[in-house]
Amino acid sequence: MAAAQRSTKARDAVLSILPFLPAGFLLVDLLDNPVPIVRSWLTYALSGEWVGISLERSAIEEVDAPPVGSQLLAYVIVASLGYLATSSLVPKIKVYTLRKGICGKDLGKRGSSIADKDVPEALGIVPGAIFLICLILCLVGYATSHPTKLLDCNSALLSICFMLFLGFTDDVLDWPWRYKLFLPSVASLPLLCCYNGSTSIVVPIQMRPLLMKGGELTVLAKVAQHFVTVDENADGGIVNLGLVYLIYMGMLAVFCTNAINIYAGINGLEAGQSYVMGCAVLFHNLIEIRLGTASSENHLFSVMIMLSFISVTLALLRHNWYPASVFVGDTFCYFAGMTFAVVGILGHFSKTLLLFFIPQIINFIWSTPQLFRLVPCPRHRLPKFNSETGLMEPSTFPCRKDQYRWLKRGQDDAEVANMTVINVCLQIFGPMSERTLCIVLLGFQVLSCGFAFLLRYKFAQLIFDE
Repeated sequence: MAAAQRSTKARDAVLSILPFLPAGFLLVDLLDNPVPIVRSWLTYALSGEWVGISLERSAIEEVDAPPVGSQLLAYVIVASLGYLATSSLVPKIKVYTLRKGICGKDLGKRGSSIADKDVPEALGIVPGAIFLICLILCLVGYATSHPTKLLDCNSALLSICFMLFLGFTDDVLDWPWRYKLFLPSVASLPLLCCYNGSTSIVVPIQMRPLLMKGGELTVLAKVAQHFVTVDENADGGIVNLGLVYLIYMGMLAVFCTNAINIYAGINGLEAGQSYVMGCAVLFHNLIEIRLGTASSENHLFSVMIMLSFISVTLALLRHNWYPASVFVGDTFCYFAGMTFAVVGILGHFSKTLLLFFIPQIINFIWSTPQLFRLVPCPRHRLPKFNSETGLMEPSTFPCRKDQYRWLKRGQDDAEVANMTVINVCLQIFGPMSERTLCIVLLGFQVLSCGFAFLLRYKFAQLIFDE
């Protein structure tokens, strides 16, 4: 039995590495030889030249930024320390949450021998706090060599801190949903206030005739001009959304923080999906840096954040994986969602970011009738555990035979499956263990991210200019 458990853990460890492999290979290729870099760091530290250097002086003298390879190596070292710290602190901090009664029962194991076991909750506070420490350490060097990005750094810290605080208070106080929708909007204000990027979008080639024909604006474009600006010099190829674009980014922050929270309910899914998306974002950033695009500096800023985020999330996933010894809570969901919003907005790739959220978007759209109470919505929509088979099955809500027939598999059914992607997966593939279910869903996340890269780097060439 013990040998089988060790074998399962070994397989799970190998599976956890797979999403990071593409970004890992590219990261190794971009890294400089670490030996001379570390030697130069030690020489610089011992020389004392760094004493008295201020951001104002850095900005005036236009201090040259270190090579990209050197910066990446520093971020990798800090992220590695973050992984070790999170992995060791989670078992220690969970003792304190249990002592204070911040715990709950695993509803996915009702009827099993461990159904009544108290599981510590809100342990997302540990990776969140370690992440902030890692980010501050990275920012010390980053802000000195990139003084123009200092405002972005501070706004990122402020927004992530706010959401980490909100998530922890939600786990303790259980906020109503109306606050969960409003407060992320407030948390995104620092990001929007310091945003200095473009608010224009490129219109797909196939849609440009809808805006301009024969060098003249169409009726649709004239109506749109009351809200946005159509660039006539670009023949309808560029539209400046202005304030509309800022509203979109504010809504992006709200979506990211809540999308992970409603796509949850089984061991390992919240941390797992965040880890996979983090690896995808990191890979995208490294590709853009490798290509030497005009926005390479913004992507380097995102890499700095994502490396620390991936490391602390992977460490948390070790403890949250089936059978979970801790619950991540809303603390982690909000912290992770805002982190993605931060890199998407300040990294200036918010539209690409949404491509990595395909499963979350599908889950949100499919859940809309229940979220807006058009269909009865139980407090918990996670799948139910069948104690006889030991497998997870779709959870349901009762209804009359003449109700919600468009949702029923059989017209005379007296119950309907809750509207989540998790339950849809169980309806399609049949009952399965909680561990297998999580692996299938994370596999779907990986495939979706792969499809997102196909759209971003191949399909986009068909609908946009080179």
